[in-house]
Parts: sequence; structure tokens; C-alpha cells
Amino acid sequence: MGKNKITRRDFLRTGAAAGAALVAAQSGIAMGQEATATPAPTPTPAPLPVGTEGTLTVIHKTEYFEVVQTMFRDDVVEWAAEKGIGLDISTANPELFGDFTAKMLAAVQAGNPPDLGYHVLSIPQMYSLDIVEDVTDVVEQAISMYGAVIPTISEFRGKIDGKWWAVPFMCTTGAWFARRDLFEAKGIDVNTLDTWDKRRDAALAVSDPDNNVWGWGLSINRSGDAHGLILGVIQGFGGSFADETGLKVVFNSPETVAAATWLADIYTNEKYKPMLPPGIESWTDSGNNEAYLAGIIALTTNQPSIYAKSKADGNPVYENTAVLHAPKTLDGRLLESGNSGWLTIFKGAKNKDIAKELILHMLNPERLTPMAQASTGQFLPAYTDLWTDDLLASDPNFIVFNDILRNPDIFYGASHPAKPNALIDAIDGAGITSQMMANIVNGSMTAAEAVQDAHDKIVQIFEEGGVPQ
Repeated sequence: MGKNKITRRDFLRTGAAAGAALVAAQSGIAMGQEATATPAPTPTPAPLPVGTEGTLTVIHKTEYFEVVQTMFRDDVVEWAAEKGIGLDISTANPELFGDFTAKMLAAVQAGNPPDLGYHVLSIPQMYSLDIVEDVTDVVEQAISMYGAVIPTISEFRGKIDGKWWAVPFMCTTGAWFARRDLFEAKGIDVNTLDTWDKRRDAALAVSDPDNNVWGWGLSINRSGDAHGLILGVIQGFGGSFADETGLKVVFNSPETVAAATWLADIYTNEKYKPMLPPGIESWTDSGNNEAYLAGIIALTTNQPSIYAKSKADGNPVYENTAVLHAPKTLDGRLLESGNSGWLTIFKGAKNKDIAKELILHMLNPERLTPMAQASTGQFLPAYTDLWTDDLLASDPNFIVFNDILRNPDIFYGASHPAKPNALIDAIDGAGITSQMMANIVNGSMTAAEAVQDAHDKIVQIFEEGGVPQ
């Protein structure tokens, strides 16, 4: 791939106007969720480890499965001991640590940053703040040893102006999850359900409300999951928030109106009522997780946490779960990708060369494969050749995760077909698409009116962000 021409000036142009969206994203908050009635107490931020010459300072994210986190930490500790290197290693749970990127900026400016960080934060943002070192040599060595980086979008996110500013360490992806046993009982092969219509119709076919089985486990109530569903349908029908430049709002289109009409029909047409579980109209992001793990819904979308949780708890739905690709678009494309976990060396780190050695050590399949096997999809290899036969054989659904992550077509996510920018990120934070669907479902607007209303609100975000329409 060619250079990704994102300069600090370009990033700041779109990023400064919607800083709140980036803060939410870097904190791991599902944008668009309703606030709770009683605000949580403000945690006391943990102290920032100070980088010093001769002691390698490593800060790493928390993992869904503590065993994976422990494996990472133990490997680092063992390596440092074998090398005779002093080590200061700690976790960076946002609830305790506070704003990671802001703290790293302060540490770099103070001249004593930690050496190495493992996280899932925005590399373009870190690059724009000038707080990370060029690690092109490490990534190129990793590629020569372990194959191409996946998902394809990782190169855009981590390689800027022809240089890598973070080392891809792991990746993961959201997917669809289906109860294979419920579909097979109705003679339906879940792998044939490759369009939106087929998934809807199959969900209805397997529904049996009298026996507490509902086929459609997807809500349009304001939440991160709902915004993903709504936008997935819109993109599947050919709509988008903005054009390829990311600067022109094109939301109000016949394609978006058709998508909104199709999706609203599921929640308003009596025909589909038998496939909607009780309370789906008020689900938040936990609603589908709880319903799927309770065995009462047949189909949903989520991060792999729902799958990992079922395995960890010995839940019988684990053995009956099939991981599916996203439905194809109306023109037959698959819009799917994944997200990366990065290893970054901070600007001015006192032990940069040692940190580079550690990165390559941690990418060795002897250490990476056991972590991936233990994660049930939450921690997957970021290089093609690290997907070994042993790894693929360790879980029946890993081959689908692998296929999703290897999608050769660039998919930028919510901003597609534009490259990501903070103005588009702010749309979900404002709950615009879920409100659009609510306006249609409650009858206060037609689909065309609701799409126009949403379009106008998106235009307002862009114009307030300094991008006139």
C-alpha cells in the first residue's frame, strides 16, 4: 500500500472540533449510551510511572480474560529477569488510570515518559500530539518474520506519512453470533444467511415465543450496539454519513431512506412481532448479551466478549454458537474489518532499544499463540502467518474471525467510504441515528422526514466543527 498522507495539520483540522468524541473513544466508552440516573463516583487517578534510564517502564491495558493479562505480564517479567533488566510494569485501566493519552502527553512534555505502552487507542491522535516514536524498523522486521499485518485497515491507522508509529500487536473484530442448533432444527444452514433479508426471515422462522425463543436479538434503542446495527443496514443499502472526502454530508439519500424503511418495518410490522423478545425496545448495550447468554435469542451482533463469556461460564450456548460474517451489501460486498491493539514507544523514552527487543519477543508465536487460544476471540494475531494450524484448530469459530480480519478490501467503519475523522465519530455520540429510528417507529415522522431531520443534525455537527456544507 502507498503512503497514508495524514499530517498533524490534517488531523488537527478535523480532530480539534470534536475532541469530546475522541475522549470518549480513547476511554473505551460506548458512545451514545444514556447516562445512568446516579453518576458513578469520580475515581482517584493512579500515579503515572516515571520513565528512567536502566529500568524498562511498561504500561499495558486490562484484558477481558484476566488469564490473558496475566500471561502478558508474566512473559514481560520473565524476559526482563533473563535479560537482567530493571522493570516497572503496571496496568492502565481507564477507570483508575484516567485519561491515558493526556497523561502520556504530560509525561513526554516533562521528559520522563514510560518506555512502552500496550493499548487500543488512536495512533493518529498520538501522532498528532507528537508523543510516539517511529517504529518502522520493528514493524518491517515483524512483517518479514510473520507475514502481512491484518486487518488491512491497520496500515492506515498505524502508518502515517510512510512511517509506522505503533507496532500492531493483536487484533479483534465484532461479528454476528447465531444459535446454530435453533436454526438447524428448522432446516436452516446459518452459513447461507448472507443477506439482510435472509437473516430477518430466518430469525422469524426460528422464533417460538411460547418456549421463550425469539429470533431477532438486535435493538434500535440508543446504544452503541444499536448505532452499529442501524449504520450497518444503511451502509448495506448503499448509504453513508459523508462522501469519500469525509467533508461533505450525504446522509439524506434514497439509499438511506430505503434502509431506514426496511429496518423500521421489523419493529412496526405485526408479521415480525413474534421474533422480538420482550423489552427489546429499551435494551442498552447489555441487553443482547444477557438475552443471548440466557439462551432466549437466536441471532445478534457483538464483540467476541459474548462468545468468550459463554465459554468461560460453561454456558451450553457456547457449543451451539456459530460466528457469522456481516450480511453482504445489496451489491454483494462484505463491509467488515477489525480493530488493533498496539505497542507504542513514547517520544523520548530512555530505553527505546530495549523496548524494541521486548516487542519482538512478545510477538513470538510461543508467547502469542497461548494468549490467543485463551482469549476466545478477544485477543487474536495481527500478522497472517501467526494464524497457525494449532491456533485455528483450538476453536471452531476462529476460522471465521480470521476470514473477517483478512478481508482484502479496506473498510473504514462508521466513516466509510471516507477515512475516519472525529466529526463523524461525534454523530453516534449525539444519538442521531437511533433518534431517527425512534421517530419512524413511533410514527412521529415518515422515513423520509426522519432521514432529513438526521441529515440536518449531522450538517450542524460538521458546520460547528468548521466544515461548512
